[in-house]
Amino acid sequence: MEKTLSSKYKRVLLKLSGEALMGEAEYGIDSATVENIARQLKRIVGSGIQVAVVVGGGNIWRGAAAEARGMDRATADYAGMLATLINALALQDALEKEGVVTRTQSAISIQAIAEPYIRRRAIRHLEKGRVVIFAAGTGNPYMTTDTAAALRAVEIGADVLLMAKNKVDGVYDCDPQVNAKAKRFDKLTYLDALRMRLEVMDSTALSLCMDNKLPIIVFDLRAPRSLERVVIGELIGTLVHSGD
Repeated sequence: MEKTLSSKYKRVLLKLSGEALMGEAEYGIDSATVENIARQLKRIVGSGIQVAVVVGGGNIWRGAAAEARGMDRATADYAGMLATLINALALQDALEKEGVVTRTQSAISIQAIAEPYIRRRAIRHLEKGRVVIFAAGTGNPYMTTDTAAALRAVEIGADVLLMAKNKVDGVYDCDPQVNAKAKRFDKLTYLDALRMRLEVMDSTALSLCMDNKLPIIVFDLRAPRSLERVVIGELIGTLVHSGD
């Protein structure tokens, strides 16, 4: 399959939540899950598709939860940025073991393990067929990694933002784990998602995508070969777009 993928996209940005890296575990990084992601990304990159990744850190640290326990919010968020770096290094290692040349760029300075985020350098890496992993969010507290994913996708000129979820196969009108009658949307406009307050991503990130007409696909990472299927244009999950 490595040579037969025919993508409708030239450059994609994949948002991996920290929870997506847990697999069936309750905490941390599931090696089998990360290895499966790396194998799929290898096949995608091998077909000439340029791939950037933004990683979250919720499998290790949640700033909002730490704040609720009394920690200073900004400090808690910076700790969360460090958690994303751990996840980025785990994914980088898995990709390199698959023979995929990878670069990790961090929004906060940590020169011993990652390059600083430089937009032009990131684009050059992509043009050379390297996977670029963006870590540490935007480098600012009070900003989610969803916002970082939207921002980086716009900055590098990605054709689509792929939101990989764990145990959720799209966008629903209510929580499907609570309501068995929850309706999943195949397609949805940005305005409808904002109006109905659907949990696609935070409102700042969604508004940024809407302003730049960047399509979003929300899908279940656990589905068989889900990354490859979504990249070739198979309609899995939910497409959030302008409606034009």
